[in-house]
Amino acid sequence: MTTSALGAPRRGPLGRVLDRVGGGLLQALLAVVGVFWLVPTLGLFVVSLRGESANNSSGWWTAFTQPAELTLRNYSNLLATGFTSSFWNTVLITVPTTVLVIGIAAMAAYAFAWMEFPGRDTLFLVVIGLLIVPVQIALIPIAKLYGALGIFGSIAGVVIFHTAFGLPFAIFLLRNFFVGIPGSLLEAARMDGAGEWKIFSTVVFPLAKPAIASLGIFQFLWVWNDLLVALVFADTDNQPMTKALQSQMRQFGTNIDILAPGAFLSLLIPLVLFFAFQRYFVQGMMAGSVK
Repeated sequence: MTTSALGAPRRGPLGRVLDRVGGGLLQALLAVVGVFWLVPTLGLFVVSLRGESANNSSGWWTAFTQPAELTLRNYSNLLATGFTSSFWNTVLITVPTTVLVIGIAAMAAYAFAWMEFPGRDTLFLVVIGLLIVPVQIALIPIAKLYGALGIFGSIAGVVIFHTAFGLPFAIFLLRNFFVGIPGSLLEAARMDGAGEWKIFSTVVFPLAKPAIASLGIFQFLWVWNDLLVALVFADTDNQPMTKALQSQMRQFGTNIDILAPGAFLSLLIPLVLFFAFQRYFVQGMMAGSVK
């Protein structure tokens, strides 16, 4: 067997053919997996465009042979139920929560990674310990606290709850990423007279965009799809889409012509967000795996 100048064995003709075939098979397999992953989403979209009688009598795939069944009437009926206000309530809950978690966690993670202060390691262990605290055990005590403060049932109360429970994981994730940043960059900035805030905002934060994007996607999806916290802390006027859909299910039972378009609209925004930022998401997931 011949070797290259670097000492690595050269692949023969058969080996190169196997590599190409293997790569093609892998891509084909991934394409098939991707198609199967999108089938439920496609089915939900088709169901949302069919009438209740058509959905009860046949499967959604029959719409491809009977396109006359498709209509936008379900979406009109959905908007007539006040779903628009629930959509904006979801936005008002999810966006501020995501921004607050990223901002607070980034500053705290920088402090844990690169600043010296008494009790730093102990405090970080406390933050890690909060990761195992289940949300359920805090519902009743915080509900009583919100009642005393007069914010029970408000959007602000839901935002505060999600922010508090999202911070431990966010701090842990970003701190581990910040530690991997070369210390020479920070020392060079300090020698140039930059303070901690200047270093954080101009050096560390821009380098952490992949990790921050990954965290933002995770946090956005968690809050956007949340139902438990919304059921406990959001009243009818401030309910997000998940609670609105749940109330429709309780009221109408199997009213699929209302539930299907609502479920698809609640799915559409996270799906668009994920595909828009998937490049940063992959970079954030791979961050720290190689140097």
